[in-house]
Amino acid sequence: MNTAGAVEVAVRHILGDKVAGGFLRPRTRTITWTDARYVVKRPTSGKHTVELTCPECSASLLAEVRDHSSTRTIATVLRVLAVLCLIIFFAAFAYAIDEGGKTLPEGQSLPALFSVSVIAIFVTFVAGPVLFVRSLSYNGVSMLDAPKPRRRHGIMPVRKAPQGTRTPR
Repeated sequence: MNTAGAVEVAVRHILGDKVAGGFLRPRTRTITWTDARYVVKRPTSGKHTVELTCPECSASLLAEVRDHSSTRTIATVLRVLAVLCLIIFFAAFAYAIDEGGKTLPEGQSLPALFSVSVIAIFVTFVAGPVLFVRSLSYNGVSMLDAPKPRRRHGIMPVRKAPQGTRTPR
């Protein structure tokens, strides 16, 4: 449920985090968790703090909830930045192919903009998809920094309809 008045989040309690593999075997990371779903009311304007409780360990977690319009604005900005990365990627790629394919006289090197375009290709190749995926999953709820014993928690967006939800106090 992701209406203008409420948003559904899951409080995730990390049970285990194991890294296997090593020198000759591929590295794999296995994370096990349990989560509880909550419906959090959005403020009419600005942002406010809510308290969510982990059902696994009864830890109290603080989350910051933004209003619907600023959530939509931030998601749109992330999507626009992803599109800009796509445009820069193709422009830099075309420039790098054009400049890199030229035959230069002996003793002359490629222009400095060539190395900048190669760096831009690599940066936008990673940043564009990351920004786009982040814009799709951004729901305006973020966990405030938790004390050390509570750092094995996370607040995640929920996309599927749950069996049962809890409301914070």
